[in-house]
Amino acid sequence: MHSQPKRGAACRPALTINIPNAITVLRILITPIFVILLLRDLNGLALLVFVLAGVSDGLDGLIARMFNQRSDLGAVLDPIADKLLLSAAYISLGVLRDIPGWLVVVVISRDVLIVTGIAVLNFCRIEFDIRPTLLSKWTTVAQVVTIGVALLHFQVPVAGFLRAMCWITVVMTILSGLHYTYIGLIRLQTGFDAQSRRKDE
Repeated sequence: MHSQPKRGAACRPALTINIPNAITVLRILITPIFVILLLRDLNGLALLVFVLAGVSDGLDGLIARMFNQRSDLGAVLDPIADKLLLSAAYISLGVLRDIPGWLVVVVISRDVLIVTGIAVLNFCRIEFDIRPTLLSKWTTVAQVVTIGVALLHFQVPVAGFLRAMCWITVVMTILSGLHYTYIGLIRLQTGFDAQSRRKDE
């Protein structure tokens, strides 16, 4: 006599964490370690952790593509892990006065602007794809390089290069924020127009 499965058991998907997602979760977990190292003036170790986080970011994407392990969970976790580490780095370095406060404000404000835009689109029930633009990708590169140079500043005299990277980063971050604002407004208007047409039909 075969036992019958419990009602609703077949409807529950099994929770599986693949290798890329596990690497992403580890990247999230090492963010507090990175901050603690910064606060204890262990900038060499903090730089090592930051580099390892960057390597893991590329590694999880490579594994996901090579072994077809892309998932909706990974698509959500990966940008969260990136933004969490970058935001923690900028806020910590700003508090420690290793980078200018105005740079921290600009970087964090852009991220808040993007999150607010996503929330508005969701609230208005407007469908959209979250895809980083080319300008956004280069902005992230500039932000990462600035953090690396700031951490390296205590090992090698790179004050002039750090100052230049701060200005490059702030300009690119502002342009990227304006670009996302433009895209968001266009998407919002297009969504409202589509909703209005559906109501008239």
